[in-house]
Amino acid sequence: MHRPSLLYVTDLAYPARGRRYGDEDVFLTSRLRADFDIALCQPLDAGALMDRFDAVVVRNSGPVLHYRRAYDAFRDRATARRTRVYNPLHGRADMAGKGYLLDLTAAGHPVIPTVDRPEHLDRLPESDQYAVKPRTGADSIGLTFVTGDRLAGLAYGDILVQPRVDFRYEVSFYYVDDTFQYALYAPDPARRWELEPYEPSAADLAFARRFIEWNTLDHGIQRVDACRTREGALLLVELEDLNPYLSLDLVDDRTRDTFVAGMTASLHRFLEAAPRA
Repeated sequence: MHRPSLLYVTDLAYPARGRRYGDEDVFLTSRLRADFDIALCQPLDAGALMDRFDAVVVRNSGPVLHYRRAYDAFRDRATARRTRVYNPLHGRADMAGKGYLLDLTAAGHPVIPTVDRPEHLDRLPESDQYAVKPRTGADSIGLTFVTGDRLAGLAYGDILVQPRVDFRYEVSFYYVDDTFQYALYAPDPARRWELEPYEPSAADLAFARRFIEWNTLDHGIQRVDACRTREGALLLVELEDLNPYLSLDLVDDRTRDTFVAGMTASLHRFLEAAPRA
């Protein structure tokens, strides 16, 4: 019986603040080897190696902006050859840049209001400060905060502007395909990566699911990041559908085992499904 082979893309040495990319991917691949033949690969090498495997799994590969040209070449080659890539490359969220925040804002979804043009600044609520971030940013790279009087002088085109939200905490919801796995939150806003288990309410899960459904990814791992405002509402911060860090070291053994089982089953379904044209 043929054992599927996976090229598992990860940057084991990436210096992520508050996270250990390498540890998480060593753990995951050690468990996935029960069902798959796996080779780990640095992101810059993925394009040259991917034809030798049944599928490519993109995991903790680091911010794409550090290797933009190589990533674009990988996407083009994978699309042309109909290579199976997990997560699939048609994701509408962070995989395609931060522009989806504009679409969600315009559609009235519960998201931090976002604009990209000076003539649209009046669509934002008044705030003491505003967050300015690159459209292709990740991991808070390039994020700055400015006062309202400086907004008109910004170099628009490749930036997004949002009000700086005074929130109580951030919370993340983790999914495999369309199945909720677990949630974690940061009780102290000043310590974003000091996470603890979070028990979501039915309303919390309905909030997260609307973004999973909006993205229409039929396979893959996604993380819905949100903030809880002082008034109690949840607002989307980002929908990570490219290479979401999972913080598996912070959940209990049963939750971790359930996640691995869910990812394994998802990969089998993915390999059995016909690739998109």
